[in-house]
Amino acid sequence: MQICFLDIKKTRLVCNGAGAAAIACLDLLKALGFPHDNLILCDTKGVIYQGRTEGMNQWKSAHAAKISARTLEEAFKGADVFFGLSVKGAVTKDMVKSMAKNPIIFAMANPDPEITAEEVAEVRDDAIMATGRSDYPNQINNVLGFPYIFRGALDVRATTINMEMKIAAANALADLAREDVPDEVAAAYGARPQYGPEYIIPVPFDPRLISAIPSGVARKPIEDMAAYREQLMGRRDPMASVLQQVYAKLRRQPKRVVFAEGEEEQVIRAAASFVAQGFGTAQLVGREDRVRATAKDLGIELGDGIEIFNAALSKKNSVYGAYLYERLQRKGYLIRDTQRLVNTDRNHFAACMVALGDADAMVTGVTRNFSVALEDVRRVIDPKPGHRVMGVSLVLARGRTIVVADTAVTEMPEAADLAEIAIEAAGVARRLGYEPRVALLAFSTFGHPPGERSARVQEAVRILDSQRVDFEYDGEMAADIALNPELAAVYPFCRLTGPANVLVMPAFHSASISTKMVQELGGATVIGPLLVGLDRPVQIVQLAAKDTQLVNMAALAAFNVSG
Repeated sequence: MQICFLDIKKTRLVCNGAGAAAIACLDLLKALGFPHDNLILCDTKGVIYQGRTEGMNQWKSAHAAKISARTLEEAFKGADVFFGLSVKGAVTKDMVKSMAKNPIIFAMANPDPEITAEEVAEVRDDAIMATGRSDYPNQINNVLGFPYIFRGALDVRATTINMEMKIAAANALADLAREDVPDEVAAAYGARPQYGPEYIIPVPFDPRLISAIPSGVARKPIEDMAAYREQLMGRRDPMASVLQQVYAKLRRQPKRVVFAEGEEEQVIRAAASFVAQGFGTAQLVGREDRVRATAKDLGIELGDGIEIFNAALSKKNSVYGAYLYERLQRKGYLIRDTQRLVNTDRNHFAACMVALGDADAMVTGVTRNFSVALEDVRRVIDPKPGHRVMGVSLVLARGRTIVVADTAVTEMPEAADLAEIAIEAAGVARRLGYEPRVALLAFSTFGHPPGERSARVQEAVRILDSQRVDFEYDGEMAADIALNPELAAVYPFCRLTGPANVLVMPAFHSASISTKMVQELGGATVIGPLLVGLDRPVQIVQLAAKDTQLVNMAALAAFNVSG
């Protein structure tokens, strides 16, 4: 069944229930353009018509219509829309039968509606149904708008909640319902809703609601609405607040990001979101018919800003193959081997796009393990001169952002490796806007208890001393000492002037275990591992990453967090 759009000038709506909620709904509908006599209000005594005296008050009188119908049943005949703000069972199946073609029924009485969705389905196969219940499609709930209107009103010190604010919120909800939903919604509801008869309004727990619902009557006007939306998103999602400067830079200087796994659903959604947010253009590597068919199934239109590249059919194949052969010919590869890699492997093709300037950055990893994807990329792209390839994770917890390294590449670093990791991680912190305070971690603190791994960390500190680096660092120390100033006070000679915001782990396994553990236990958000140290911007997401994670990693790749 398709959604049929109604002309509100010709639409007849019946509302049952004449309390404050119903009166407010009719006021809003009239402000949106509904003619007075097209809105029929009913209460327990029947239709509220002009001339009625029984059970009337000033609010009911304002909505009295010129109509001959006197009962709810009579009002239903030929009606296009029903609003129920009354009681369970107020509407019968015969009433629903008498409605016009393609009726819209909002039965919003709680906890049980005026008529159930099952009862409507027994007599109509063309009705769009909504209730106030979460166990049916199209839940109507005031949490969709009111909390965010109030939030906006408080932020701008508004003097009132006016009709313009309500209309703006209603329009924002209508627009949001037509957009592709993020993975968080699909995960929460066990399905991915698409705009249609069973999804005409966003679900109450859509994380985008806080930044989509606007407000208006301001004593303290918002001068930069885009920045305000970013602030609202940051209140819900700490990751958004950390990435605000990344987003802002990309909107000023959009980039071309190639998504290597362009046929995957979440990749297509991420590409569309990347473009819609103004970060740049998206390049999808995949078979065009497959990509377009998947996008169509998702309800996504691949418009301007999204390009599709079929590796097997690209005109750049010979150029990419020759480039790769030049790099790999002394590593056992023949020209046909490198040509096959370009023609059939999307990671190699996408990496060649970045290496030769046909894209600004690359994202991959949805369908392959991190180490496999990294091996593919490193056949094509070298480390940046003087830099180290490694993984860095950002841990966001209790209002703090901590850079953790190396979380992806070097399994058992030696002292010189740890010193390089510290320098690289400090650079990442600086590029993200933090002044680095680097703690080189171990199981021991400043020599107690002694051990081989601790000795390597101590040597790494001496190497940093000899290099005269321009950031704070110290070690070896335990994690609690590094992060808790009260515990660190026991060691007055410690060089750090505050809690560490960069943690250099003694080994890859300890970094990986600790970041994944805090993420799964809750209370922390982890971004990464971010790949740093390559000569071109590439980011590798975790297997089966969600679309929002892909967008964030694409933004970080385009921002070139690796330097």
